[in-house]
Amino acid sequence: MRLRDATIAVMVGALAGCAAPAVTKTSATATILPTLGRVWGPGGQEGYGKARPSTVFNGGDPTGLVKHITWSSWGGPTATGTGASFYVPPNGFVSQSTLQPATIVAFDLGTCEGHPAYLAVEWYYPQHGQKFSPTTYINDCTGKYVGTW
Repeated sequence: MRLRDATIAVMVGALAGCAAPAVTKTSATATILPTLGRVWGPGGQEGYGKARPSTVFNGGDPTGLVKHITWSSWGGPTATGTGASFYVPPNGFVSQSTLQPATIVAFDLGTCEGHPAYLAVEWYYPQHGQKFSPTTYINDCTGKYVGTW
């Protein structure tokens, strides 16, 4: 996509009320980076509809928050980062959660409302034996929780 075309796409999206995708300029072309889905719920969400967000928040309780995210990859089939989120111990309550290191993975690269986006995101706690599972995630284009939580 040429830089002029990318600029027009961003302007049209902004006029339509869409979050503007990130654009990276190279010497002859522009690359539109995928976003983390889109804002899918009323108020309080952060990071959705943005490329490489430093905070992802679903709104609501603190277990839906990952902050201080550093992305080690973005733009390929999966994007991986590390941050901090509230871990609830087994058989515990949200009130017993503690801020702990978390790994966040955005995946299922596709389009959301016509924009390139990761359609799924999940975070987990490797220090507690948790691993990435592509079957348990948030569809960050619709807000639907998929899999067993």
